[in-house]
Amino acid sequence: MVWTQRRIGLVGCVKEKAAVPQAAKDLYVSALFAGRRSYVEQSNGDWWVLSAEHGLVHPDEVLAPYDVTLKDAGRPARRSWSKQLLVMIDERIHPRQGDVFEIHAGAEYREFGLVDGLRDRGCVVEVPTEGMRIGEQLRFYKQAREHQL
Repeated sequence: MVWTQRRIGLVGCVKEKAAVPQAAKDLYVSALFAGRRSYVEQSNGDWWVLSAEHGLVHPDEVLAPYDVTLKDAGRPARRSWSKQLLVMIDERIHPRQGDVFEIHAGAEYREFGLVDGLRDRGCVVEVPTEGMRIGEQLRFYKQAREHQL
């Protein structure tokens, strides 16, 4: 059996949320999340939300609004979150060697075990907006959307 390389998008949650329960893809209401979502829907076969509260969330999974962020969490809490997230990725995505994970999330989501854990599983990790500030990211996603039209 021949395995085909998969592209899987991981999109970080944002603070701004709808006031009532929604599918995760619609719960987050910022321009940044909209740009990330649009980008991964075009560049990946499958994508998931990285939620500070819930871990790995399928875009169609309904979530109630919440107020948890990794920005305020200390290093041990971020490492613990990443470790739990990798277990969820193993259970729900079943990563295979050569799979490409495209991550659209801040450093607090990526740099405390997630990227290393995916690479340890033989996956390729891409971070298209690495090192960009929020304004630069918004411009990146806007330009990407304009090129799709």
